[in-house]
Amino acid sequence: MKQFPDSPHAPAETRDWPPISVVMPVLNEERHLREAVDMVLAQSYPGEIEIVLAVGPSRDRTQEVAEAIAAADPRVTVVPNPSGRTPSALNAAIAASRNGIIARVDGHAMLPSDYLRVAVETLAETGADNVGGIMAAEGVTAFEQAVARAMTSKIGVGAAAFHVGGTAGPAETVYLGVFRRKALERVGGYDEHFQRAQDWEMNHRIRQTGGLVWFQPRMRVSYRPRPNVKALAKQYFHYGRWRRVVWRTHEGTMSPRYLAPPAAVLAIVLGLVAAPFFPLALILPGGYVAAIVAGSVLTGGGLPITVMLRLPIVYATMHVCWGWGFITSPRKLARPLS
Repeated sequence: MKQFPDSPHAPAETRDWPPISVVMPVLNEERHLREAVDMVLAQSYPGEIEIVLAVGPSRDRTQEVAEAIAAADPRVTVVPNPSGRTPSALNAAIAASRNGIIARVDGHAMLPSDYLRVAVETLAETGADNVGGIMAAEGVTAFEQAVARAMTSKIGVGAAAFHVGGTAGPAETVYLGVFRRKALERVGGYDEHFQRAQDWEMNHRIRQTGGLVWFQPRMRVSYRPRPNVKALAKQYFHYGRWRRVVWRTHEGTMSPRYLAPPAAVLAIVLGLVAAPFFPLALILPGGYVAAIVAGSVLTGGGLPITVMLRLPIVYATMHVCWGWGFITSPRKLARPLS
């Protein structure tokens, strides 16, 4: 069997579609796992699909659900992930998989029905080592909707195409990813040292070794945002903390947009500390608050008022927690020298 369709524009029945291994890191996903697996198995993809679930030590019935799914369908395999960490789960699932194309899917991801078909077509057309699309945040509650809007705006997350969209083309990183196995083998898979930012870090190594990472906006995956301030704060604190670890590991990977949140945090702290002695220093935190409110008005068009009122809180949580995580990231988290 050939690795890719003979022509992306040929009728599906005349193509030779390669088999795909879908790897899923799974932890505490009792509620969503069965639906996520069903969405993969229901893909409008003419080739063979296998799913490997790497299940961590969950606090719910995830293990039982995963084993029941595998018992009912020979296309699904379960492997253990004792550490519960995402990169370890991905490496374990990849090692247990069989095929030349590897698709990473999360245990609560909601894939469009043509996701794998578009991925394989894009791999064939571009020669890329990894293709991926948009992390389409979609909220249900008012707070989740505010987070979803912030996660799809440049004010909230910068200009990364997998957040805010854009035209197809080369990218630093993409959401999830559909890879050529040979690319994963070339870079040694996911670096298990990184508790966060492991996708960005591995895509960096793929690009550093001559590979191409390609953003395909037709690959749009629905994502459920964090449900409250505490969960969002924890998420973005760790994002900032581990992004600095990536920077220390790979010199030259920091851009000005990554420095904006820590700069904002330092400015706010400086203004508050200096204000008792120099009242004009309050212009720093006050200016940030004004900018966030203005940004919320600018990006909140069409939102219900209950959602709009939460948007400044969401933006501030994302910025401040990411920045504080970056500033306080301890050197002991640095990747040990081999």
